[in-house]
Amino acid sequence: MIKNYASVLTVLLICLGFFSCASDDDYVPNPTQNPEPEPTSPVNFNIDDVPYQTLSEYNFFEGDQKNLNPVYGVVPYELTSPLFSDYAHKKRFLWMPDNVSASYVSDGDIFNFPIGTVLIKNFYYENVLPDYNTKIIETRLMIKKAEGWIFAEYIWNEEQDDAIFDLNGRDVFVQWDENSETKSVNFRVPSEAECHTCHKTGDVSIPIGPKPRNINKLFNYGDETKNQLQKWAEMGYLDASYPDTIESLPSWDDTTQSLELRARSYLDINCAHCHSEEAHCAYRPVRFDFESTSIPENLGICVEPDTEIVGAGLTHIVNPGSFDRSVLYYRMNSVEESTRMPLLGRTLKHQEGVQLIQQWINSLTIQCN
Repeated sequence: MIKNYASVLTVLLICLGFFSCASDDDYVPNPTQNPEPEPTSPVNFNIDDVPYQTLSEYNFFEGDQKNLNPVYGVVPYELTSPLFSDYAHKKRFLWMPDNVSASYVSDGDIFNFPIGTVLIKNFYYENVLPDYNTKIIETRLMIKKAEGWIFAEYIWNEEQDDAIFDLNGRDVFVQWDENSETKSVNFRVPSEAECHTCHKTGDVSIPIGPKPRNINKLFNYGDETKNQLQKWAEMGYLDASYPDTIESLPSWDDTTQSLELRARSYLDINCAHCHSEEAHCAYRPVRFDFESTSIPENLGICVEPDTEIVGAGLTHIVNPGSFDRSVLYYRMNSVEESTRMPLLGRTLKHQEGVQLIQQWINSLTIQCN
């Protein structure tokens, strides 16, 4: 019996010695006891105080402001088919407060964004003369408040270290090199009223681009390439109950797509915001949103113009096989304020877009009565 007690005591002493000699380096923490803190966005946002007087006050970007490097929570995104804005480049971002998310409505409708959402769009040119620098012209914000969406325009200073709030609108002269060709434009920074002209349904201000079918594409985030819808859901910015059957709007410059799809895509992103129900040009007999253009009449095919352009010899909005007798081509090819389309958002002719529409019209074989 004494021998058994002695044996047990020996084992206990050995165990105590083992544990007392263990190094702190051998300790493996339980991750459930000390979980990693959830990252938080350093964006400065008080919905009662915005819009701020300078862009930097929001703290959307870290480091040198002109590099547009987003802080955590400011998510970059692209549209599947780009909108033409006098050859300006764009960088888009999305930010939301904690514990809110957007929800899906339909493939072709703007997401139902929560209060506090900020859509950020930067317009810039590369190879700006004489120094061949990148120059940011403006940053446009759309901020969703309880009463609805508001606009906040920020015009960048010459030092390119900040942008100042200004809703009055102005022209900014830009001259740049494009493939060894010098181009120039009086880039129009829109006023609040001009913003509302395009961004509205009835009298309600709305965004244009962020619809599910325009977001449904891969994006390179630097550390990973991922579908943008999935990224938004992972960030908590999109309710994950959205359907997995969302269509993706083809890019108008994707030559692997049919000419018809490319033309419809171009008209959707560049023209549908005015040529839709309750929009600025709802009185015109065309509807250019992607769903509507599956019907030829909505594209203006064989539809007589509601307004005559004297001396132009135009017989239909779209005259199949005859681009030079089509109102659509004529307006897109014009830079005159009285006849150009779109009226706002461009002063230059979009050569590539005009060429696309010309090719599409000439490919049509429908016979008008």
